[in-house]
Amino acid sequence: MASVADNSSLTQLDRYGLMAAMLDDSISEEDRCSVDRLLRSVVKGRVQLR
Repeated sequence: MASVADNSSLTQLDRYGLMAAMLDDSISEEDRCSVDRLLRSVVKGRVQLR
């Protein structure tokens, strides 16, 4: 999350990490909401995929 905030881009490694976090049922609701906000930023074009 921090690297995405710094450079407004989401690398393939970041995407795999997010996918693993979303599939893991042990993450907190706050973390899940953070991932959702990040994905909405990608859809709106504020974060670029690299």
